[in-house]
Amino acid sequence: MKGYILVIDDEQRHRKLYAGTLKRANVDVRTADSAETAQAVMQEAMPAMVVSDVRMPGMDGISFLRQVRQNHPDLPFLLITAFADIRDAVKALKLGAVDYLEKPIDLDELVAAVTDALGLRPVEQDGEIPPAALEGLIAESPAMRAIFRDAYRVAQSDAGVLITGESGSGKEVVARFVHRCSERSAACFVAVNCAAVPPNLLSSQLFGHERGAFTGAVGPRKGVFRESHGGTLFLDEIGDMTPELQAALLRAIETGTISPVGSDDQVAVDFRLITATNKDLTAEVEKGTFREDLYYRLNVIAFHVPPLRERPEDILPLARHFLAAREGKEKRLSPSTARVIQQYSWPGNVRELANAMQRAVILATTEVILPEHLPPTVTKPPEGATPGTPSSEVKTIHEAEQEAIRSALKRTDGNRTKAAELLGISRRALIYKLKRLTLP
Repeated sequence: MKGYILVIDDEQRHRKLYAGTLKRANVDVRTADSAETAQAVMQEAMPAMVVSDVRMPGMDGISFLRQVRQNHPDLPFLLITAFADIRDAVKALKLGAVDYLEKPIDLDELVAAVTDALGLRPVEQDGEIPPAALEGLIAESPAMRAIFRDAYRVAQSDAGVLITGESGSGKEVVARFVHRCSERSAACFVAVNCAAVPPNLLSSQLFGHERGAFTGAVGPRKGVFRESHGGTLFLDEIGDMTPELQAALLRAIETGTISPVGSDDQVAVDFRLITATNKDLTAEVEKGTFREDLYYRLNVIAFHVPPLRERPEDILPLARHFLAAREGKEKRLSPSTARVIQQYSWPGNVRELANAMQRAVILATTEVILPEHLPPTVTKPPEGATPGTPSSEVKTIHEAEQEAIRSALKRTDGNRTKAAELLGISRRALIYKLKRLTLP
């Protein structure tokens, strides 16, 4: 390939993420923080391709594309856009953009879009994670292996991460993994559950307060932003944050400063932000209960942790892990108990499984865990099922499609490009189906 890839984004952490991903694909990359800076870079040497964000201060990505097209009609131009910019994306394609990618970015899709546009042979990304990073993780399912593989790559940047999934599915495990694999691993990982703290106290917990700032403030408090300085701040259940605190959080992200309650001072903070929620934030944005600008700030890289019922390969390994973690003589599952826990849907996900194993250890007087030691909700047959008859003999189209995708991911060890080839569909079509089926 002659030339280089020019990556344009006003957010440094985004530039670092995109550039690092492309460099690992053996592509030469230069970056610019604005369209105006990009113009100067292009005057020195013409790139082979431009990858640009749409929303930027000054000249936006669409305007820059229009300007580039006047003098360089054949220069490949790829735009990165948010869902709300979909009309801009259509306009960009009419102006000659080779493609557009929607946020949150799929890094494999970024590499595929660039290599396709330039006619390059795709370079297989190194999917190996150092064994030390995987210590203590239980991930036998292709879905979870794919999440941790991508999370390891994302950890090398400071890009914001949004983790979605049902309660108890393991969102904090993914957040801690990103921190452990990042350059900030030697500093603190600070976690706050926004739904567990009353709104009137959450501001103080996040930003700290000065002595006498309110009734009961007998002394100063640092707050978790300052406690996580140099490290990672994990805000769980971010969808429960009040509009007032959402505005304060947005300012902290944009300026890198906070103002403690009762103080006019601005305190600089250096943190990597990871957020999580069990809510559909796009729906919350449409209802007006969650700020759109904050959503796009948080949703740079997104991971959806599937519920335990959609990753059955993890159930027995997790159960055995929880049994081994208990003090005293190690206990084991009987074959009948193993069948029971594999057939249960686990609406409480991994957290419910952990509690069930804790209960079983307490009740079992021998080293073998029997079905009678499990909670009644686990051993109760599904509604509509008759003894000796499978509860569902005929799969729905949705279930069959889900099973085919899971099987393809398993055969390719989570490689979505190869899985798409096995399924006979495009990679973009597979990514769409994965999102719709709530798989990663």
